[in-house]
Amino acid sequence: MARRCAICGKRPGTGHAVSHSAVKTRRRFLPNLQRVRVIVDGAPRRLTVCTTCLVSGRVHRPRIKTTSKASASL
Repeated sequence: MARRCAICGKRPGTGHAVSHSAVKTRRRFLPNLQRVRVIVDGAPRRLTVCTTCLVSGRVHRPRIKTTSKASASL
């Protein structure tokens, strides 16, 4: 699985890890990806989406069907 958001295309970035003595080593900044169920073309699918897209509302999640005891007794 590629570490890439299915919506915005966000992927790992690179930079330096800087120690107290200012020694620089290469490191990767990984995006915060979550595997969620989203509505695509009217059908639910599992996609890998970054949390920025989830919070901003760029994806539509399916409604959860709940059956509570109160509604079941009516």
